[in-house]
Amino acid sequence: MTRQAAGNSSSRFKKMAVSANADIASALWYRGPGQVEIRREEMAPPGAGEVRVKTIYSAISRGTESLVFGGRVPVSEFERMRAPFMAGDFPFPVKYGYAAVGRVESGEGALQGKNVFALFPHQTAFNIPASAAVALPQDVPPYRAVLAANMETALNGVWDAAPAPADRIAVIGAGVVGSLVAYLCGRIPGTDVTLVDINPGRAKLAGTLGVSFAEPGKARGDCDLIVHASGSPDGLRTALELGGDEATVLEMSWYGDAAVTAMLGGSFHSRRLRLISSQVGRVAPSHRPRWTCVRRLASAVALLNDQRLDALLAPAVAFGDLPHQLPGILDAKTGILCQPVVYS
Repeated sequence: MTRQAAGNSSSRFKKMAVSANADIASALWYRGPGQVEIRREEMAPPGAGEVRVKTIYSAISRGTESLVFGGRVPVSEFERMRAPFMAGDFPFPVKYGYAAVGRVESGEGALQGKNVFALFPHQTAFNIPASAAVALPQDVPPYRAVLAANMETALNGVWDAAPAPADRIAVIGAGVVGSLVAYLCGRIPGTDVTLVDINPGRAKLAGTLGVSFAEPGKARGDCDLIVHASGSPDGLRTALELGGDEATVLEMSWYGDAAVTAMLGGSFHSRRLRLISSQVGRVAPSHRPRWTCVRRLASAVALLNDQRLDALLAPAVAFGDLPHQLPGILDAKTGILCQPVVYS
């Protein structure tokens, strides 16, 4: 995307707004299967070590939030699925989300007046510990910074996958996380990266991100590394088919309470494929001795300094319209990648 196009995108986002009182916040709550509402909440002044953030943008995490919206979070995952600042308890009602960008209005002096990213739900304003707010670099605009949580997931996945220069890599699933994984792998010298998706329209996105594209059945096999992020058992089957001898297949999809069948017969064992999982809740083992979650998130924000990533962003919707718009946003048929939400 050109600089002019990115500017137009930002202007389009800013046309929609919703007002908020300084001491009364409005927040989106999931209150039942397929049911959401906006609730008003009183906010105390920021406490010691806290900052008050007025939200500019947030983003819908379509994969995870569709599971929350449908009440499909397994009971076994109720605690592990809790977002850092969510309220309520699974299955309902819950205030859920983890991609908010805003301006610090009061509190911790070093962050005063700065734009920050926080793993906070959809809410017009909020208080958080200053240590949980990541200041945006000057070259990362607020509307693109909503991708930070997805970039953090992608970064952790790349650490788990451990791609090497000149590797042949396939990424299955051109959603936000899969696209970001392909983007990061494509920046490694000499790699041959293919983004694989059932939607041929994703070819343009792949080209924008600097990687190749193929539909399932047409992707080049004998890969050194395959990353699966489609959320579909068919995608996992494709991932296993594309692996060469001794290849690694990294599973990044999370299926909620759905059972998944994987083809572990055939040549799976004779090719000695390695099927491993990745999850962003903890820093990848390769980096855990040296990295904290805070450092990882700050690095993910810094990695968003590329206008090409604007191709992942849909036109923003106003926060006040979410109860009406959310079912359509979460419908897989819409083709939306990252859905920004704009506030006043």
